[in-house]
Amino acid sequence: MKINQFGYVPTNHQQIINELTEIHFLNPTNLKISDPMELYRDFLLEYYSQHASLTTRLEKIHNLMATETIDAATFTKATGSVSAKAFYNIGLQLLGFLDGLDFSLEAPFKGITQLGLPKPLNQSTMNRDQLIDAWYRLLNTRNKYGQLLIDYIAGKGYYQQLLNDSDFKIPLFFNGKAQAVFNTDKLIREVVYVESSLDSDHDGKRDLLKTNIIRPAETNEGYQAPVIFTADPYAQGMNEKWSEKFSHDNKRPLKRKQPNHLTYQDVEAQPSNVTPPKPRKINGRTTKTGETFTKFWSYSLNDYFLARGFTIVYSSGIGTKDSDGFRTTGTKAETLSATAVIEWLNGNRTAFTNRSDQIAIDAWWSSGSVGMTGRSYLGTLATAAAFTGVDGLKTSIVEAGLSDYYPYYRENGLVVAPDGDDADVLAEWTFSRQQTAGDYVQIKDAWLKYFKQMTHDQEHDTGSFNQFWDARNITKYNHTKADMLLVHGLNDWNVKTGQVWNSRNKLKTRDITQKLILHQGQHEYLNNFRSFDYTDLVNLWLSNKLFGIQNRVDDVMPDVIVQDNAHAETWHNYPDWGGSESTKRTFSLASLNNIKGNFSFSDQLPNQVFKHYTQHLNDWRNDLYSRQGTAMDNHCIRLLSDPLTHDITIDGQPTISLVAQTSSIVGQISVALVDYGEDQRLTEVPQTLVSQKILQGYHWRKDDLKEFLPQTNPTDFKRITEAHINMQNRQNSYRVDDVQPQTGYKLRFAFQPTFWHLLKGHQLGLVIYASDLVYTVHGNQAITYTLNLNDSTLEVPVLKS
Repeated sequence: MKINQFGYVPTNHQQIINELTEIHFLNPTNLKISDPMELYRDFLLEYYSQHASLTTRLEKIHNLMATETIDAATFTKATGSVSAKAFYNIGLQLLGFLDGLDFSLEAPFKGITQLGLPKPLNQSTMNRDQLIDAWYRLLNTRNKYGQLLIDYIAGKGYYQQLLNDSDFKIPLFFNGKAQAVFNTDKLIREVVYVESSLDSDHDGKRDLLKTNIIRPAETNEGYQAPVIFTADPYAQGMNEKWSEKFSHDNKRPLKRKQPNHLTYQDVEAQPSNVTPPKPRKINGRTTKTGETFTKFWSYSLNDYFLARGFTIVYSSGIGTKDSDGFRTTGTKAETLSATAVIEWLNGNRTAFTNRSDQIAIDAWWSSGSVGMTGRSYLGTLATAAAFTGVDGLKTSIVEAGLSDYYPYYRENGLVVAPDGDDADVLAEWTFSRQQTAGDYVQIKDAWLKYFKQMTHDQEHDTGSFNQFWDARNITKYNHTKADMLLVHGLNDWNVKTGQVWNSRNKLKTRDITQKLILHQGQHEYLNNFRSFDYTDLVNLWLSNKLFGIQNRVDDVMPDVIVQDNAHAETWHNYPDWGGSESTKRTFSLASLNNIKGNFSFSDQLPNQVFKHYTQHLNDWRNDLYSRQGTAMDNHCIRLLSDPLTHDITIDGQPTISLVAQTSSIVGQISVALVDYGEDQRLTEVPQTLVSQKILQGYHWRKDDLKEFLPQTNPTDFKRITEAHINMQNRQNSYRVDDVQPQTGYKLRFAFQPTFWHLLKGHQLGLVIYASDLVYTVHGNQAITYTLNLNDSTLEVPVLKS
């Protein structure tokens, strides 16, 4: 177990006194106490103050051990300075760590170091001021269950006893972070219908957008809340069964494409000049809504902030149940359906209490400051909204979000969508208006016509870039004003790392603050991990961006935080990703160790082997990378470096230049960088350590504690990154050239960016193959590929020592 904490704000002694006074650990009475031990005993009694009985509090303190033989209640009866060893022994127990398991009462400082906790005071005893500072730091230290100690006792009810005190502040901030002082038992849930400027279903009326609001009851008493908004196309329902019948079959041969001489101007999307219908007439105004809702799926990070004074808003957007419009998968219309909600929250757009009466309602309870959260499609819309520069949006926290839809479904002229997915399938999947029969019957014909056109325009058969995809480059126009926090998994093969790489690089041109977090997971949320204080960082971030608290988050939070793939529960900070801190290292492919000694391979597998692999994709991938001899030996080329003489870190986007030929008039090449060397690697899917242990507030939601832990059994290899290209698209993704058999063509293309720690003794491997049974079309064609390794190179960005 190792705890990494990036979200602590260094605080001077006088500010510590002020903040401990605000949360009532210090008060006019105990501020007069000069004896350190007496004050420490008072702190411990206050720690358990949710228990009204003094006897109960003392019993709790008796159960803490100050030394191997003396309990905390007995220890604090003395006077004078406080033993640092005893203080940290008691502190470790308050944090949930167990003597004999997590640390030893004989050597608490050793345990603190091993656990990665903040460095303790470097002296044997504490005076009064040192005790106050140490207590403050303890309250701002993460416990065994992934929470700051102050958050843990808030969840136990510490703040509830203080809410009626006249000098108790709401909202409340401690070490720059919003505290759980709002009553979640009295949250107000209501629905409005925001009128957009869109008519995406072409019915002659502006699309109304159902918007679900969860706000603190305190807003009814004059408190104006900042807003966390999640644009969630899935929340109103998903058409799982309906969308299945539209899935595409990737078990088909690669087809020749007609050559062209297209330039970007030929495939550039043209802006729409359609004038929207006139706004609806407003028949009256009110401050009361007429519709509520019960609990539906919600993001647990959003739930955490409901206890801390934020309003949470969800809207699924156009084409979803109880809203108007069509799903369009990534167009500007979807972006504008998200920004319409932000404009209403900021006082710049109309919403109605229902779909018919046209009674307008303002977001009168809103401070006007909005932040967006969300992962995947939800994070994509948070990115898209930010890039518009919409007023009121102060920040977007984007987890695994897209920046461009073409490289999500395509790559270098190839379809790379698993399970037959494509833009049309996602549109049908999220078109939850279809689930309301009375609504769907009115728009069915128009929807099916639109859907048919969408299927045609996406050109699933070619994989080439065109106007359809250019219109879905959501970062093409960059007007970003909001500060951005980007989060992505280095093993995410759903939304690949190229998406966040692209967003980050485009945001560098804007005068904003942006931060990046890269973890070792796949398509995961991070807000319930033991080793990393993600939730605390987000709290610090939003307290600054939405409440305006001057907590120095831009300075405190590192620009780039990366989880180490080679060491469990270890996170590092860096100035950039793939920037000037790395240097290019070039490998000639002929200089690498060729395991089988082959320069050619066949893409065609024996029928039974092909059938098995398509039904057992993990077996295929294992056999593809394995150097132990498999059925894939004659269907790829495996190249390995010599064992590394020292650790290296790949930092950025590797690039490969190949000279390749095909025996056919078509061809596709796939490549993978692989980390070879037996090791117990981290799992890509988090393991649940303890269920429902994280307290998000008092009598409020709980969450599981998770972590990426080492696999039980060692493995010989691990994919680092990969790439694919259609040989007909060797110039770019829209220009198509012919391919002649037995003719060498130079192919230069980039891998997905990565940040990968290769250990001493491991080998960097390159696997070259053709059909990817997960991503590309795979018709098991009788095509042989031949590589000229002497004229082929691999460029790898390596972090400087």
